Amino acid sequence: MNLSEYIRSIPDYPKPGIVFRDITTLLEHPAALHAAADQLVEACTGMNIDKVAVVESRGFLLGGIVAYLLGAGLVIIRKKGKLPSATHRVEYALEYGTDCIEIHQDSISPGERILLHDDLLATGGTMAAAAELVKQTGGEIMGASFLIELSFLHGRELLTRLGVPTLHSLVDYQSE
Repeated sequence: MNLSEYIRSIPDYPKPGIVFRDITTLLEHPAALHAAADQLVEACTGMNIDKVAVVESRGFLLGGIVAYLLGAGLVIIRKKGKLPSATHRVEYALEYGTDCIEIHQDSISPGERILLHDDLLATGGTMAAAAELVKQTGGEIMGASFLIELSFLHGRELLTRLGVPTLHSLVDYQSE
């Protein structure tokens, strides 16, 4: 199944010059949703994942399904101030300014095998921050998975330099 056929492209959203890749159309189509989840799980064969760490908010959608299908736990990474217990926090650079994400300090035990997941890999900044959070908890990052990769933004290279051992994406847009 060609999953890109189920992803809607919206030009000039959220601002002129950006093409937004809308996954809601894929999520609404049962066969495409099943295929995406199955392909993401298949890419993890042999990794013995203990937990899937998902990034707010669209990462939650497929990441929860992947965790369930792997028989793994689900770890939530959220924006600053959204988690109710003690957290680790990482600030990271955006195009204009900074942002911050957090993870509960007790959500991952040292040595647990972690798959990072988000819906989209662009420049890699958010996932690099998520990887740092997992390292702060003592988790072992086994890989990262994405529904979409915008390879022209070179996020894969950043994550590889940071030591994320395996990266898998289902749909790759090589240009805007």
